[in-house]
Amino acid sequence: MIQNMTRIVERINNIEERFSPQPKADPKAFSNMLQAAENKQTPEIKQRPMHQAKNRTENTYEKGSIKNMLVETAQKYGVNSDLVLALANAESGYRADAVSPVGAVGVMQLMPETASGLGVADSFDPKQNIDGGVRYLKQMLEMFGGDQSKALAAYNAGPGAVQKYGGIPPYSETQAYVKNILYDINNR
Repeated sequence: MIQNMTRIVERINNIEERFSPQPKADPKAFSNMLQAAENKQTPEIKQRPMHQAKNRTENTYEKGSIKNMLVETAQKYGVNSDLVLALANAESGYRADAVSPVGAVGVMQLMPETASGLGVADSFDPKQNIDGGVRYLKQMLEMFGGDQSKALAAYNAGPGAVQKYGGIPPYSETQAYVKNILYDINNR
């Protein structure tokens, strides 16, 4: 009960932060926006409804070609490709058409605000989504000194939550998320 109340209070604080006016000249605006979205969760993923599907070949990528894009993009940005593959598997099962109930989209499950801040115009385009997701993961790795556990927790729950708790937040979903991805990496 107390844990649920704590989550509710944290969510209210997150919402208040999201709608607080941001100074226009703030060079850390993107970082602040990411922190405001700190309570991002990755609940059950569902497939994009057919009536929303776009007539494009990008939405029909095979799992193998998605994995190749993930590895190439990881190499491009100097991020461990096993980490990127495990994260994409946990986020979407490598599905370009994945949409979570909270609105996270694509292979790397980018929230619209995060995608916009990363310059991703179409989160359903796997190339753009993967590029943005890997860049975001790299930012989290840099922010947390290369600590994969903290970077993964930040990818899932937001960097503000990791900073607030000085490590993986006490959210059962985030703790399981980090544990599962690290297990996947170690068993490749």
